[in-house]
Amino acid sequence: MKKTNLNFTVDQRNNLVIFKLNNKKLDAEVSGELKAKFLIYSQPDVEALIIDLSNVQYIDSAGLGSLLLAKRQLNQFGTPVILVGTNENVMNLISISQIQSQFHFFNTVEEAIEALMTEE
Repeated sequence: MKKTNLNFTVDQRNNLVIFKLNNKKLDAEVSGELKAKFLIYSQPDVEALIIDLSNVQYIDSAGLGSLLLAKRQLNQFGTPVILVGTNENVMNLISISQIQSQFHFFNTVEEAIEALMTEE
């Protein structure tokens, strides 16, 4: 059995899922397993999926695909996918790929939670 390379933590606060990716690279090596995890957390009772990318320094098309999968899965429930801590390299690829409109962006998890609370 292949050893997993995906390193993450999940914090569930009420119906918010905070998924912190601890890998420096979000690429083909981890995207398959990441997609599987996102499918697990893409449930109708989830009010928001906050993906903390503050440790991620590099992302490729496979990594973007895993983020888009989470968005597609949660879209059916009207659930927002929020990316926090995206660095310049990651943001550049998201912008070049013209998918920034698919996500909400915040600097920190706390800012994202605060924005969600004020929407209610």
